[in-house]
Amino acid sequence: MLPPTMDSKIYGAVYIFMLFIAFMNVNALQSTQISSNSVLVALLDSHYTELSELVEKALLLQTLEQAVTHHNITIFAPNNEALERQMDPEFKRFLLEPRNLKSLQNLILYHIIPGRVGSHNWPGDGDAVVHHSTLCVGESDNRLPIMKMNSGEKVVGGVAKVVRPDDVIRPDGLIHGIERLLVPQSVQEDFNRRRNLGSISAVLPEGAPVVDPRTHRLRKPAGPAPAGSPPALPVYDAMAPGPSLAPAPAPGPGGAHRHFDGESQVKDFIHTLLHYGGYNELADILVNLTSLATEMGKLVSEGYVLTVLAPNDEAMAKLTTDQLSDPGAPEQIMYYHLIPEYQTEESMYNSVRRFGKVQYDTLRLPHKMVAEEADGSVKFGQQEESAYLIDPDIYTDGRISVQGIDGVLFPTTVIPSSETKVSPPVAPKVVTKQRRGMFFFGKKVL
Repeated sequence: MLPPTMDSKIYGAVYIFMLFIAFMNVNALQSTQISSNSVLVALLDSHYTELSELVEKALLLQTLEQAVTHHNITIFAPNNEALERQMDPEFKRFLLEPRNLKSLQNLILYHIIPGRVGSHNWPGDGDAVVHHSTLCVGESDNRLPIMKMNSGEKVVGGVAKVVRPDDVIRPDGLIHGIERLLVPQSVQEDFNRRRNLGSISAVLPEGAPVVDPRTHRLRKPAGPAPAGSPPALPVYDAMAPGPSLAPAPAPGPGGAHRHFDGESQVKDFIHTLLHYGGYNELADILVNLTSLATEMGKLVSEGYVLTVLAPNDEAMAKLTTDQLSDPGAPEQIMYYHLIPEYQTEESMYNSVRRFGKVQYDTLRLPHKMVAEEADGSVKFGQQEESAYLIDPDIYTDGRISVQGIDGVLFPTTVIPSSETKVSPPVAPKVVTKQRRGMFFFGKKVL
């Protein structure tokens, strides 16, 4: 046993060490804490509300908080009119889609300089253009040019005029109001690629030449199929027996025939699920527990379309061990949630509003998915085994559509036709009509 003096020294050293660790943690918390006089708080409370909403949707608040703790920042904020009325609606829709979160982040960070650039730091008339690095590290050319015209107007990015210089001034940064949005080159290229459908446009493979046995000449091939046209065979004819959903994948994308790049599209929608949040369990089943992601990519590469009914994490957590213990149970569950059609929330809702109940084919033959209108939404399944469409159009690219639902669906039991008991036909009972009469003068009277 240690002497009392030695024991007290050890405990004293441990106590001092714990106090030091606690002091370091407190300093770390204080260093990341944002004061009420910060430029970020001023941005959220300013009249640039459209930009502040985009910052929240881009999940950039934590990134900007870390930036202001290290240095001042300068924000070039487009006014509300530029973001609400003057922006192209199709471009705004592109930015707000969950799969384009990275493009939205690059767009916003391109408006922020990690330094303090006030009006007095602006280049004078006739001076050369000054370039400042922005927080948009994902942009190959992230240097934002600022200059002053001979008329005295300050210009940012070569296109946007500064209409409210030094509009908001705070100790950790300032905000300049500009008249329009600044779009970096990478975001513009992503938007053009999505709009032109360059990643999914394709020409279906052509068959080998056929010789006509009567004329011994080559038969004239049929006219070329338009880009993006549906395949000639139904999806079930493309499904291989066994665990595989589709035959061998088409030749690689970018070849002479420009086949569909199904693997990239499947990877894109799985990344969208992860960015969207709340669908991690489904993404894990598609990638890690099964080979469905690869098989779905093969189908899309062949030209087929799919609609995925995606149960959220809360619904997946309710699955029991018995439901997942059978061999191939995850695959069978997912097959029932794959519809070999391209349906959006609008198309499905219009169908159930018009026809009441609608049946969709699934990849789990011969079961079908029943949908109907309920509470202004689309409800799938029947009775207790039902799920509502809660997150519409999580991913829609013309080939794959992902619709979020709040439950895991199971097909109803179907009695095979061979087991159906048919009662033998019963012969009709014939009742003979009794004939009555009497003899009168030797004649029979009926």
